[in-house]
Amino acid sequence: MKAASSSSKKTMFIHWFRHGDLRLHDNPALTHTIDLAKNQSNNNAEEEGIVPMFCFDPRVFGNSATSEFGSLKCGSRRAQFVIDSVADLRKSLEEKGSGLLVAHGKPEDVFESMFEGMEEKVIPKIVCQEEVASEEKKVNKKVKSVLKRLEQNSAMDYVWGSTMYDPDSLPFQDGLYGMPDTFTPFRNKVEKKCTIGHPLPSPSKSQLAMSGTLKSKLPDTKSCSLTYLPTLSELGYTPEQIKEAEYDSRSVMAFKGGESAALARVKDYIWDKDLLKTYFDTRNGMLGADYSTKFSPWLAHGCVSPRYVATQCQKYEKERVQNKSTYWVVFELLWRDFFKFFAVKHGNAIFFLDGTLGKKAHGEHPNSRRWSLDKRHLQAWKEGKTGYPLVDANMRELAASGFMSNRGRQNVCSFLSIDMKTDWRYGADHFEQELLDYDIYSNWGNWCAGAGMTGGRLNRFNIVKQSKDYDQNGDYVKCWCPELKDVPIEFVHEPWKMSKEQQIEYECVLGVDYPNPVVPPSKPTYRSNDGGGRGGGKGKGGRGQNKRGGGGGRGGGNKDNKNRIKSQRKDMKSLKEGTYRFG
Repeated sequence: MKAASSSSKKTMFIHWFRHGDLRLHDNPALTHTIDLAKNQSNNNAEEEGIVPMFCFDPRVFGNSATSEFGSLKCGSRRAQFVIDSVADLRKSLEEKGSGLLVAHGKPEDVFESMFEGMEEKVIPKIVCQEEVASEEKKVNKKVKSVLKRLEQNSAMDYVWGSTMYDPDSLPFQDGLYGMPDTFTPFRNKVEKKCTIGHPLPSPSKSQLAMSGTLKSKLPDTKSCSLTYLPTLSELGYTPEQIKEAEYDSRSVMAFKGGESAALARVKDYIWDKDLLKTYFDTRNGMLGADYSTKFSPWLAHGCVSPRYVATQCQKYEKERVQNKSTYWVVFELLWRDFFKFFAVKHGNAIFFLDGTLGKKAHGEHPNSRRWSLDKRHLQAWKEGKTGYPLVDANMRELAASGFMSNRGRQNVCSFLSIDMKTDWRYGADHFEQELLDYDIYSNWGNWCAGAGMTGGRLNRFNIVKQSKDYDQNGDYVKCWCPELKDVPIEFVHEPWKMSKEQQIEYECVLGVDYPNPVVPPSKPTYRSNDGGGRGGGKGKGGRGQNKRGGGGGRGGGNKDNKNRIKSQRKDMKSLKEGTYRFG
């Protein structure tokens, strides 16, 4: 039988939801998909609707998805958060007469099987949110290659929609590539000259409704259908890992994935509990649900838009009060933008051991140092058994809940990369596995900066002083380190100061009940920081094993900087929110 010509084929429009846009509100890529279908003239695309889709990629989920440093790409707790987010997204789409095609498989394989299996061949047009990290871009290229092999007239459109500010509106000469490498000058100029865009509304039922005819064309298999949703077991997690994903009563709150839960949290924090006005004063807390916004897990997965949060803050300022606290939440969102743009500018350098410092890290730069790797000490750090109560409490909280305060992240990053002098990428990689709010750019950018490898000020946090300042009575460390429950305040932050008799009296014998310090308490060898800074973070991987970050994966290798910048510029053209570029 003669194959149908392209002119006789209908176009199928697919919105491919990724990990960073699991929502309907303020989703420029989804809006663009709808507009494409509406403007299509060679078929009844507008009447049939678009196909929303999500793929659980085995290169991300399960025990076979590991990094070069040995951690999982996604731990079971975050995987469950994604499952819940996808389930909530499907429910919202179904309420609008649509649906969500969910598959478990490599996207390029899923799309190939899907289009090859259709009796009536179509011209695929796929739209997704733009991502700039290397692994995500490789997947895009593989999908595009499959599409072009199946149909020359196929297309992939990438739409920017993950930041508060539009990258093309940045007020720097040469755009993103002219932005400062430190936050303060970036912030000063952006706040002065840029405006936060108004969030887009959620599409209407008439815009999203999918016809029965279109639904009948879609796959209906055990791992790809409009009703399929994988379990953690199906994604490749063990019974023990599945149990680890269960809620721990000591956690700051029970995080539930999805746009519905995200919008409910924003409403609860800002409007119902009226907590926005006190955010600045409470943000450094470490116990309880309301010392900070806790928006980050939903922001990381795109369940809520940063522009939506920012405009809710602006609305609050108009209707209730405007103060430093209301500003500071938007200020924190700007940090998120900064690291996304920083990653665009520097590419894979944020995954190198030397970061963006490059050769300077081996010279006279004040942040340069010799790295080491004591696997026993690294494991002690991961398990919260370093002998430093604040570090241990934070790492145990991370393991049990997938969350850690910003204050905690700064301290554990400083301790690992400066006090222990351990390759900071092992820390960033571990966070990638454990964090509920894992975001490639914030995590790896923050870790790179916290280790001093972006060239900014190196902040060595005085762990004991931080513990005394932000957990004065030891409530936090005792919550997560019950071995210290009977230790009095004068020793709870530095238990090594107890005498043998006191250790016995307080039932906390060092080396038996609680670890001895993995590194001896000492005076700072680097500039000490007792307050500010942004140390630890949330995001994706220093791939490559050698000292220069060379090798496979994200780390790549230190290539010629000019060629890298040239390539990045070419690849990142037209990343304007609400617009697209053909892949």
